[in-house]
Amino acid sequence: MPLSQRTTLTQFLIEQRRRHPSASGDFNALVLDVALACKAIARSVAFGALGGVLGAQAGSINVQGEEQKKLDVISNQLFVSANEWGGHLAGMASEEMDEPYNIPSIYPRGKYLLVFDPLDGSSNIDVNVSVGSIFSILRAPQDVIDSGRDVTAADFLQPGCQQLAAGYALYGPSTMLVLSVGTGVHGFTLDPNLGEFFLSHPDIRVPEETQEFAINASNSRFWELPVKRYVDECLAGKTGPRGKDFNMRWIASMVAEAHRILMRGGVFLYPRDMRDPTKPGRLRLLYEANPVGFLMEQAGGRASTGREPILHVQPTSLHQRIGLVFGSKSEVERIERYHREPTPIKDDNPLFGERSLFRD
Repeated sequence: MPLSQRTTLTQFLIEQRRRHPSASGDFNALVLDVALACKAIARSVAFGALGGVLGAQAGSINVQGEEQKKLDVISNQLFVSANEWGGHLAGMASEEMDEPYNIPSIYPRGKYLLVFDPLDGSSNIDVNVSVGSIFSILRAPQDVIDSGRDVTAADFLQPGCQQLAAGYALYGPSTMLVLSVGTGVHGFTLDPNLGEFFLSHPDIRVPEETQEFAINASNSRFWELPVKRYVDECLAGKTGPRGKDFNMRWIASMVAEAHRILMRGGVFLYPRDMRDPTKPGRLRLLYEANPVGFLMEQAGGRASTGREPILHVQPTSLHQRIGLVFGSKSEVERIERYHREPTPIKDDNPLFGERSLFRD
C-alpha cells in the first residue's frame, strides 16, 4: 500500500478525537508519548547482546521479590522519562516501582494516571523470544486534578471497567502496538525506516470458537478441580467430551500469548491455584490483567478470574495478584461454568470401574 494511503497512529487518534469536539488533545498526546517509549524499548530489545542489555541487574530485586533484568530497569526508565514531562499525567505506577511515581514539580501535572508493566516476559530476553510492554490509562480522581496533590496508591485502585485506554507493544519479528481507546481494538506495525506506527490490523476480533489453549502444565498439581476438569477434557481430544482435538501452547510471555489469541483465537489460563493460599494468583491485576482484559472484551472475547469478569474486580492494593483466564468467549464461559457447578466426586474404588476386580 502506498505511504499516502496508510493511516498513522497520529492520524488514527485525531480521527477518534473528532468524535469528541470538546476533547483537549491531552489524551492523544499521552498515547503518543507511550508509543514513543515503546519505540525506544523496541530499539533496546533489537540490539540484544550487541547492546549490553542482557542478563540480570546485579543485586536488584523489584517489589515482587523478583530479580530484575537489565532491560526491566532500562524499560521502566524509558517509560518514565517519555511520560513525566508532557503535562498529561498526575502520576504513574509500574511493576518495577514499589510506590506510585509522582510527576516532578518542575513539570505540569495532568488529569490521567498511567500504569504499566515496562517489559512483560523478561525471562525470555536472554533466549531471544518475544517480549512486550503493557499499559493502561485511567482518569485521576477529581480531587487530584483540582488540588494537584501527590498521588497515592489508593488513587490507582480503580476497577478495570474504568480504564480509558489500554494496550501493549509486542517486540517480535516486527514491533506492533495493539491499542484500544474504547472503540474496538486496532493493531499498528512499526515501520523501522520511518520510525512510525501504521495501522495494519484494524478492528481486531477474537474468534468465539477455538482448538488451542495455553497453560503452564508444570503447575497442574496445584490447580483447582474446575481447571483440571477443563484441561483434561481438552487433552481427551476427539474421543472425549469436547469431541475435538486441542493444541496446547505456552510462551511464558503474556503479551505474546494475548497477541496470538487476538490474531487467531484461543484461551489463556493462569488460574488461581493451591500452591500458596495467601496468593490468589500470579499475574498483577492493575498492569497486566486489567489492560489485557480490556483488550479482550473490546475485541469480542472475554476475560475472567474464572469466577467473575476481571474488569469488575475492585483492586485492594497496587501490586495485587490475581488469577486470569482470557480469550475466545465460549471457552472462558465454559471455564466459568465449571467453577459454578458442583465438582463431580470420582469414586476411586468402584466395583466395576477402572480399579475393580473385573478389569480387562
